[in-house]
Amino acid sequence: MYAQTSARRARQITGDLAVLVWCGLWVWAGRTVHGLVLQLAEPARALQRTATDFGTAMTDAGTTVGDIPFAGEQLRGAFGRVAGVVAEASAAGAQFETTVARLALALALVTVLGPSLGLGIPWVVGRVRFARRATAARALVDSEADLDLFALRALANRPLPRLTEISPDPVEAWRRGDSEVVRALAALELRSIGLRPVHGPDGEVRAR
Repeated sequence: MYAQTSARRARQITGDLAVLVWCGLWVWAGRTVHGLVLQLAEPARALQRTATDFGTAMTDAGTTVGDIPFAGEQLRGAFGRVAGVVAEASAAGAQFETTVARLALALALVTVLGPSLGLGIPWVVGRVRFARRATAARALVDSEADLDLFALRALANRPLPRLTEISPDPVEAWRRGDSEVVRALAALELRSIGLRPVHGPDGEVRAR
């Protein structure tokens, strides 16, 4: 999961913590956006409560005046129509509240997922790539032939100043099979992968 070399392991831990903090900040921002957008639905909720109460009052009034001789049925019908209009207003308020809730959820998800995935996906890919490289390297370093492979990779990938610190002419030393240079180059490549090279009793380089 983490490199064996202290410098790279420190960078990995720092990177992991930075990604977690970054994602946590955007989760907080998403929750804030969700709450702010939901406040837009408060007038609709107030309208819904008022319309419901008024509609109930109209229905009760229609029931009461329905017993009035001659005009009772007409009055009941009038109050019923008013209650119906009020019920439609209440339904419209409920629909608006639902729409605002969906909008709040969508905006919150966009706020959280966009930045989090933008940084999180490359981070996960990089960590998986490191784990695969480190696992493969540990499995390979078990013979002098494998050391030769890592030495060749060092010659191809490592900066020239680092190579000349090992030998004034590292390519020529590698070609003639200088075991000391080959082991030093292999150790340099292993450290670049994040593995800590150790030397066996026979001087053989291995990854811990």
